[in-house]
Amino acid sequence: MRIDLFDFHLPEGLVADHPAAERDGARLLVVKPGAALEDRAVLELPALLPEGALVVVNDTRVIPARLFGTKPSGGRVEVLLLEREAGGDMDEVWRALGRSSKPIRAGATLALEGDISALVLEVLADGSLRVRLGCEREPVAEAIDRAGHVPLPPYIRRQDEPEDRSRYQTVYARERGAVAAPTAGLHLSERLIGALRERGIVMASVTLHVSLGTFQPVKVDDLDDHPMHEETYAVPEETVRAIAAARARGAPVVAIGTTTVRALESAAIAGGGEIAARAGRTRLLIQPGFSFRVVDVLLTNFHLPRSTLLAMVSAFGGRERVLEAYAHAVGSSYRFFSYGDAMLLWRGEAS
Repeated sequence: MRIDLFDFHLPEGLVADHPAAERDGARLLVVKPGAALEDRAVLELPALLPEGALVVVNDTRVIPARLFGTKPSGGRVEVLLLEREAGGDMDEVWRALGRSSKPIRAGATLALEGDISALVLEVLADGSLRVRLGCEREPVAEAIDRAGHVPLPPYIRRQDEPEDRSRYQTVYARERGAVAAPTAGLHLSERLIGALRERGIVMASVTLHVSLGTFQPVKVDDLDDHPMHEETYAVPEETVRAIAAARARGAPVVAIGTTTVRALESAAIAGGGEIAARAGRTRLLIQPGFSFRVVDVLLTNFHLPRSTLLAMVSAFGGRERVLEAYAHAVGSSYRFFSYGDAMLLWRGEAS
């Protein structure tokens, strides 16, 4: 499908560079087929979902993956960790991006923050690095957590701040491995989760380690030609059972974020059309024409123009309806992207 079909004008002033004062304090645009758009608040989410609904979250945990340091020459270097490949407590191999004034060569040893050393094992064809991280005084993971910086998205044009350590992380984050947050989940506070449970709403989880590829711009005219990024995911057996139970009682499956959709629908495709417990890697690109097998309702933030995420949301809610909602959001000064406001979207007709 042509990428220009997912374009819209976004005033720069609507990009949120800080979160709302309260985690659950964002605005919420409710979008249902055949109904008027509703301006609500995230705190109203429990009342907007039917009793017995199943809410599925992505429990990935964001790593403070940005590390600064020096090269052997003394020049400054920045390393952005992408994916852990191997290793133990004191020694880990990662794929990473490196940035410095001059090219980083294989064989170089970088001195990074937190007394972390990074031996560059290989410079890969796409320009990324394979590095071996070591730390003599503590496990590498602990050193990264202590010294690393939160890898804020490129459209947040500021340095990370202490507040980002907690606010760019969901309250239920558990499985370490993401380098970008599943941002719809950032709205869910402990009190909001408690209110959902009090209403009889069931919660389950999947894991999808969000990669930097989620921000990868589409550089082709047709999405079919876009080289979709790959991410690791896992759907546990207890979540599959919870979905079956929701179906049996006629309750909707509510995905918190596009990453949750990607994990659930990837597992369903791998299971031959039926959701099944599975762990693996996915390059799933969802665009209009996709047949959803699992998710009925989606809580999601507002996404970039001409992006795969907007294509997914358009596939879910109907392209014309979603673009109508985005025009309303722009006109009503909703805040966009990772730290912005949210949309509660019921599955609609393809358009």
